[in-house]
Amino acid sequence: MTVEPMATSMKWVSALSTRPSLEAAIAEVVQQAKKSLQISPDLGLVFISSAFASEYPRLMPLLREHLPGLPLIGCGGGGVIGMDSYGEAQEVEGEPALVLTLAALPGVEVRSFHLAAEDLPDLDSPPDSWVELVGVPVTEQPNFILLSDPFSSKINDLLQGLDFAYPGAVKVGGLASVSGGGTTGLFCNYRLYREGTVGVALSGNIVLETIVAQGCRPIGQPYWVTEGERNVLFGLEEQGDSSSVPYGRGALVSQKRTPLEVLQELLQNLSDEDRALAQHSLFVGVAQNEFKQNLEQGDFLIRQLLGVDPRVGAIAIGDRIRPGQRIQFHLRDAQASAEDLETLLVRYQPPGAIAGALMFSCLGRGKGLYGEPNFDSRLFHRYYPNTPLSGFFCNGEIGPVAGSTFLHGYTSVFGICRQP
Repeated sequence: MTVEPMATSMKWVSALSTRPSLEAAIAEVVQQAKKSLQISPDLGLVFISSAFASEYPRLMPLLREHLPGLPLIGCGGGGVIGMDSYGEAQEVEGEPALVLTLAALPGVEVRSFHLAAEDLPDLDSPPDSWVELVGVPVTEQPNFILLSDPFSSKINDLLQGLDFAYPGAVKVGGLASVSGGGTTGLFCNYRLYREGTVGVALSGNIVLETIVAQGCRPIGQPYWVTEGERNVLFGLEEQGDSSSVPYGRGALVSQKRTPLEVLQELLQNLSDEDRALAQHSLFVGVAQNEFKQNLEQGDFLIRQLLGVDPRVGAIAIGDRIRPGQRIQFHLRDAQASAEDLETLLVRYQPPGAIAGALMFSCLGRGKGLYGEPNFDSRLFHRYYPNTPLSGFFCNGEIGPVAGSTFLHGYTSVFGICRQP
């Protein structure tokens, strides 16, 4: 009898197949992953191209034959990201592809789960209701990987509830991409789900860190919101010098300007190129720290600018806003996205070796944004080479900004795993 060796350190592997036959693709990724891992895995993650949507029901039975009894989650994506047989990261978009990640996680408690939207507690419920739903005690200090259906998961309620119940936990993931036939595929413990959220809680000897690259660069300067209701801004005030304090906390209020006045002045001072870009790629960044004076990339939650009301000079954005918050206008293009990600990669300095990473990237990035394949994944590997990387192209990306978890768009979120 052959006894497999016990893992003494964390190990991740990622295997990609682009074979058009599902059986052949599964056989290839399983063989590659097992050969690279060489020990028993504790967790499996699978990402499958929506080009295979008609075969989603066959995926779990076929995988069970090769990897029985393994905690496993996954989903379908408009594209998938994984490591080819040469150890290079590949982003495969719009074609049949399958990625399997196996991880040996010594000293880590792994709990996989499926959550139906109708089972979510009311947002007024106590934290214990969310803990009971997930089944993981707060004392275990879990971190979460979440994969959700874009239509039926009540994802914003889920993220708010998990932040409430597990305030120190990292939550990272994405919304599954829907196939042309409207089919969603979520996988958990060898079962196929069409709705809700599948996830895994990781506790113990593991650190999960994030890079959330929202792909924008700021223009102009930050402004205090002096008047706002729900998602509509009615008044702005210049942030001023470092002695300024938030509106409503003792600051002297200068003459109120309407957001439209501020925006029109800003556009006049832009270059011709940026003014043209602003016609279709203008966004609003909402600062998540009311006290930080010198805001930088990563301090803003990027939201869409939905429209303007010329009668009162108001603008509407894709999130709630209130007086006392700060906003800054942003532009998004390929260069801004590349510079944003590179800035965050340089800033991230892990104290120890990275075991593996997950990449959740918007369908609006990739070749459509950069005009070339594999841009984000190769930029990641430029700074963190030889890190097994896997993931998929999402309908929305899940990741934290300033300690709270949000659903993003046009973003690449990296979940980076290492030992403490």
